Amino acid sequence: MSRYTGPVNKLARQVGEDLSLKSNPLKVARRLMVRPGQHGSKGRRKLSDYAVQLKEKQKIRYIYGLTEKQLRRVYDEASRSQLATGTQLLSLLERRLDNVIYRLGWAPTRASARQVVSHGHVQLNGRKMNVPSHQVNVNDVITLTSKANKIPVVHAGLEEDAKVSAWLEKKQAAAKVIRYPEREDISEAIVEQLVIEYYSR
Repeated sequence: MSRYTGPVNKLARQVGEDLSLKSNPLKVARRLMVRPGQHGSKGRRKLSDYAVQLKEKQKIRYIYGLTEKQLRRVYDEASRSQLATGTQLLSLLERRLDNVIYRLGWAPTRASARQVVSHGHVQLNGRKMNVPSHQVNVNDVITLTSKANKIPVVHAGLEEDAKVSAWLEKKQAAAKVIRYPEREDISEAIVEQLVIEYYSR
């Protein structure tokens, strides 16, 4: 499946926000407000309502590393839920296995978390899982393989012991999903209503 492999700083500059795509935020901050391209240094014109909605939709795509087709599929699933579509959309994105690895602090970015999963370094309920888009459920147990501990970025994450999202419980190289993520658990500045409006046109 196709995915973006170019410079991620361009994506952050396109949106005008730090999307946590790089592990060093200082490099991003230096040129964050200069849009990419030949005319990037010129001022930004006022955006239409459609452009604002499109920008928010693209922001979610960039943050979670999805293609348009993948995001549309998640939206369709969220819209069939009994819960609020926006909240359910974010919950489904948060429950992706690559995002869970990132939230646990086992990888510095979602892109590196995706690589850890796709290379077979993660086990779900005792079985190898190499599908980054797999949705975790309550009581699922996620563990890293012994080979994963030798990866420098993973080892650094284990040593750091960073704060974990409230819906996850972690103990060294093992973690458990204790509940589904809620809107308050998501720290990124996302206006999900704009994304719903974009897809509801």
